[in-house]
Amino acid sequence: MIFVTVGTSSWDFSRLIKEIDRIAGEIGEEVVMQIGDIEYEPKNAKYFRFISKEEIEELYRNARVVVAHAGVGCIISALKHNKPIIVVPRRKEYGELFDDHQVEIARELEREGRIKVVWDVKEL
Repeated sequence: MIFVTVGTSSWDFSRLIKEIDRIAGEIGEEVVMQIGDIEYEPKNAKYFRFISKEEIEELYRNARVVVAHAGVGCIISALKHNKPIIVVPRRKEYGELFDDHQVEIARELEREGRIKVVWDVKEL
């Protein structure tokens, strides 16, 4: 199972969710997405907006791979569960955050070899 999470922020990250939903329609693996407050509703993957911390932890445990925004909590959870993580930073230029701190976090952790970063969702 591929677990996708955008964290608990109210900032829109439709760019990631739409691309993963497209991919989910083309692969033979279950995809479960935590989509937050976006308007878009996935058609090819299971999804939810928000659930309890315990339920999120269960998804991390059961995931083969995690795809997440560059939120520190998501990254730490994936690493804690020894799951490979693909990080797609939210970008200020797309109105996904007020600044590019996720880009900075992703660059540093990628430099350290801790995560795989995808800078363009089309590369997923």
